[in-house]
Amino acid sequence: MILQIIKVVKYWSEGEITNFIKVWTLVFASLCFCFFAAKHVPKGLSRLLIVIPVIILNLILPLSLHTMHLGGSSAFFLAWLANFKLIMFAFGEGPLSDPSISLPRFAALACLPIKSKLLITTSQDKIIPSKHGLKSLWNYAVKVLLICLLLKMYDYSDLIHPKFTWVLYSLHIYFGLEVILAIVGGLAKTLVGIELEPQFDEPYLSASLQEFWGRRWNLMVTRILHPTVYKPVMQLSTPITGRKWAPLPAMVGSFLVSGLMHEVIFFYMGHRGASGEITLFFVLHGVCLAAEVTVKKVVNGRWRLTKSISGPLTIGWVMVTAFWLFFPEFLRCNVVPRAFDEYAAMGGFVKDISDVLVFKSFDNVTRFSLV
Repeated sequence: MILQIIKVVKYWSEGEITNFIKVWTLVFASLCFCFFAAKHVPKGLSRLLIVIPVIILNLILPLSLHTMHLGGSSAFFLAWLANFKLIMFAFGEGPLSDPSISLPRFAALACLPIKSKLLITTSQDKIIPSKHGLKSLWNYAVKVLLICLLLKMYDYSDLIHPKFTWVLYSLHIYFGLEVILAIVGGLAKTLVGIELEPQFDEPYLSASLQEFWGRRWNLMVTRILHPTVYKPVMQLSTPITGRKWAPLPAMVGSFLVSGLMHEVIFFYMGHRGASGEITLFFVLHGVCLAAEVTVKKVVNGRWRLTKSISGPLTIGWVMVTAFWLFFPEFLRCNVVPRAFDEYAAMGGFVKDISDVLVFKSFDNVTRFSLV
């Protein structure tokens, strides 16, 4: 039976999964180089010169992956998260610069959307979960069931208004990202004892753009942009605009960089040139967020919309601008049919494994009955 399972795994692993293993093996080797080289190279320009080849490698490696789930997630982890963290590391900043960090934790923190928040341990070495860990298993189970329901609804897309189909896509993206990041967080917690705080905090409950982008949507991106873009731009802007208004260009600059990096991720997923619409989407939201913060400072709490009004306005604006600028590029990459193909391939893999197990069990029962 074991040989039969190995044959099935080998059949399905030819190609993308093999490339995926090769890519991440090279990533780990390059991070080992950074980890040990940094012990002998001081922070600053010298360490940056050491890190630059690894940054270039992280930009090249995702090009060998072509699936939405393995390729898209690897591009996000390597070309964006890892490279930004390595730049901070070169100048002695960020979570990778902790002198007491171990190699496994260094590699996990460099590539994965996790914070350097270690699990609490007692004197008896019993692990106590962090108060800010992953959500309950039921929460993720419900979202997996909702993804399955969305996949079934796509079969009737010819009966659904195209704009409503885009709403289903947006829900699919949200649920899918949260489940994938939860799986990554669970692995990081199990293997290296690092706790993953939820990357999404029910963004549909946002009552303002500031709350949506700053405290509820894809918080790892917010955390990586704050030290690498927001703070430097604010420091440069302060002598020009004053400290009170310096955050405004910092916000717009952060959204500009976010838009450019999203263009890069879409390039890896679709292998096509950037249209600029994704960047425009994020710059528009950066300007709107700056305007919102300005109004709040001017009003200074004297007047405020109720959450029952500001909430629908916020989510409505996000959805309208996403329909206008985000989803067209999303669809040009053929994300949906490619995702279906990958789900079908994974289903075929699971079916082949189960068929082998069921056939072997049935064969054993038949032999036992004959005896």
